[in-house]
Parts: sequence; structure tokens; C-alpha cells
Amino acid sequence: MAELIKKYKRLLSQNNYKLTPQRNDILKVLIENKETHFSADRLYKEVQKINPDIGLATIYRNLEIFSELNIVHKLEFESDYKHYELVDMDKEHHHHLICLNCNKILEFSDEDLEKFEKRLEKEYSFLTIDHHIKFYGYCNECHINSQEG
Repeated sequence: MAELIKKYKRLLSQNNYKLTPQRNDILKVLIENKETHFSADRLYKEVQKINPDIGLATIYRNLEIFSELNIVHKLEFESDYKHYELVDMDKEHHHHLICLNCNKILEFSDEDLEKFEKRLEKEYSFLTIDHHIKFYGYCNECHINSQEG
């Protein structure tokens, strides 16, 4: 974790931001929960466990900064709020499956989708910078429970 914190501290510094104690605490929670898709409220509750004095506005402000610096991805699903996930440079690009019942978010990668993106770039002379694919439906648990009812 210390190496990642140093990396983010450098990135913040290169963009004229300091690694404040609050930013450090937010990064710690994000790093410790790399696989989690946080809403600002949920992240706030987790950060409060290590820093009870942090405010919700601080969480929102820093998530915006982290999003601009590509420390986190801002994910907009069909819900009323955004989700944020830590950018993991070592992890391949992934997509999301969103359960409409329990709001569980599952990640998946697909080599065929990546090939499709390359084909589109070639066929249309189009440079893709980013893309997001989201499938909405029901996770296995919610689907099974709906069948039982």
C-alpha cells in the first residue's frame, strides 16, 4: 500500500495538489477495497472509521479531483448516484454487470469485446479513448430468489 500512496502523492504533486491527511485516508480506504465500487456516501462511512472528523463535502471534493487525475473512475449507472472505483493500472479494462434488485456490481473482461473495439477503430479510422459497457439484469442470487417466490 505504501508504494501506491507514494505513486498517488507524486501524481497529486505534479498537478499542484498536496497529499493531505484526508486525501491519504480516502486513498487508504480505496486501496484496501480495490474491488469495491463506492458511492460517495458509502466511502464516507468507511473513511469515518479511521477519521471521524472527515466531512462528506471533503469526500465529494476529493473524488472529483481523483477522477480528474485518473486515480478513480467515475461510474454512472442507472441509480441516483455515482460510483467510484480505484484505477488499477495493472488490471485489464473491464465492464460491469449490474443487478437491478440488490444493486450488486460484478466486473468482467472479454477478449472478444476488445477485438471488437480494435475492429471499429480500424474500420472507421476512429481512435477510442475509453468505453464503458454495462449490462443490467439480475445476479444469480436474486434470480434464484425470484424463482422461489
